[in-house]
Amino acid sequence: MTAPATARTRIHASAEVHPSARIGDGTSVWHLAQVREDAVLGEDVVVGRGVYVGTGVRVGSRCKIQNYALVYEPAVLEDGVFVGPAVVFTNDHNPRAVTPDGALKSASDWDAVGVTVREGASIGARAVCVAPVTVGRWALVAAGAVVVEDVPDHALVVGVPARRIGWVGRAGVRLVADGTTDDGQRWVCPQTAERYVEGPDGLARVDG
Repeated sequence: MTAPATARTRIHASAEVHPSARIGDGTSVWHLAQVREDAVLGEDVVVGRGVYVGTGVRVGSRCKIQNYALVYEPAVLEDGVFVGPAVVFTNDHNPRAVTPDGALKSASDWDAVGVTVREGASIGARAVCVAPVTVGRWALVAAGAVVVEDVPDHALVVGVPARRIGWVGRAGVRLVADGTTDDGQRWVCPQTAERYVEGPDGLARVDG
């Protein structure tokens, strides 16, 4: 069954959207995607071909979830998040098909743990985020990375396991060093000219 669409909402005939899911105005759910029970998608979200959105997953507004990404419950995506093709968000610390006595495991035999992606962050193609982790605001996870620890705001992380190799601004462009002050290392975005300072608690944008 497919949830009803608003005037600006597009749900492809081949998509499966549970009636209890809430789909925001202007959101598109494309071919063969599945949106499970009680999932919530905000306004102007794009859900690509073959995407899986698990039960109760929360997705903010203006997010893009690209083809064949797997967003398992109880993931939370804040506004403006980009999820690349074939990304996987896991939800089980100790995955097993059966219990120690050999019985097939059911939902009551484990406690799901989720991935949280903060505002404006991007997850590159085929990256894997191993729950429970939080990807910070405006961070960038490179394609193919495996995230096993929390990612700071504005961090650029790569590799297996993912490690920070730099910082990115809100445009997603790698920041360039811009000297030091008493506050710490300064950084600037070569595209927007926004400036940031790196201190003990991470990176913060400098107002003005």
